[in-house]
Amino acid sequence: MAGADIPGLEEYDIDLSFDEDEVRHLLDTGPEDVDPADELTFAKNVFVPLTTACRYTCTYCTYFDPPGEASLLSPEEVREILQTGADAGCTEALFTFGDDPDDRYTRVHDQLAEWGHDSIHTYLREVCEIALDEGLLPHSNPGDQTRDEMALVADVNASMGVMLETTADVGAHAGPRVKNPGQRLNTIRNAGELGVPFTTGLLVGIGEDWRDRAESLLAIREMHERYGHVQEVIVQNVVPNERSNYDRPSVETMRRVVAMARDCLPEEVSVQVPPNLSPTRELLDCGVDDLGGVSPVTDDHINPEYKWPALKELEDIADEAGVPLRERLPVYRRYLSDEWVSETVHSAIRADDEAGERYRSVLST
Repeated sequence: MAGADIPGLEEYDIDLSFDEDEVRHLLDTGPEDVDPADELTFAKNVFVPLTTACRYTCTYCTYFDPPGEASLLSPEEVREILQTGADAGCTEALFTFGDDPDDRYTRVHDQLAEWGHDSIHTYLREVCEIALDEGLLPHSNPGDQTRDEMALVADVNASMGVMLETTADVGAHAGPRVKNPGQRLNTIRNAGELGVPFTTGLLVGIGEDWRDRAESLLAIREMHERYGHVQEVIVQNVVPNERSNYDRPSVETMRRVVAMARDCLPEEVSVQVPPNLSPTRELLDCGVDDLGGVSPVTDDHINPEYKWPALKELEDIADEAGVPLRERLPVYRRYLSDEWVSETVHSAIRADDEAGERYRSVLST
């Protein structure tokens, strides 16, 4: 076993080590070494981008707006979006914003203060409570969080997530505000220590090499083996956009990475590909078993040029693969216990109202 050479591990006191034989095994793994899943799942969500502000300026990302241009959704605007999602039969409220935007954007900081919040994280708690009130289960992707920041919102979320992307030191994360792999791993660790069902994943094609991909998967696996909290791992290819000069990875590359993920991860951890970004049909025999959150009412605000597929297209994808398609909640069934889900979320699922009936109907499929 050798200690992992990943930027930021020492800074965040993270101990990771990789067995060289396991690295070589993953590097030798291909689609022929894994089996296709016997079903596909997806969640029906409404996408709520609280703000397009972010302290980072990653070169492949179109989500962030420059200081002075980014705004913040008000509670009233959030509630309106959530009501639209609930009316469309969604079960998940997906909340996103850039990493600690109020640290960099004076306008965002001042607006939060006007609404009585000292950080974006206390505001996140408020909108999660609004989601629960409107009959939706929150799933928040707030970027990197300290343990205290995550603890502040954990009980009002059915699940949470952050993309690891890669353990490599890549130019895509360079600039005056560098995204640190160690910081991402610290967030994943925080979720494990707090017992939060968690989503993470790889972003393929941002300058990492094959060994980096293998080590990224092994790092996620090691975190899950310690805490048992990773419910799904996304394997997402970078896509061309107005800021990006990165080429979309080939289908052959994506097939190999997805197969590596399926081989590396425990059976209970789902391997997900986003159907609006990935060559999904060509990846199904590589071990994919989840198609992620798909919205019938809102855009993919992270990748606005790439529309969500309609439910009929998801059904066609599953039919082509010869497997059933099943809707799921943002929290996977195996985490529906007091150990993992708060009484607040349990009460929402058990509630004798339209939302509770909708949750239980999804669970019964």
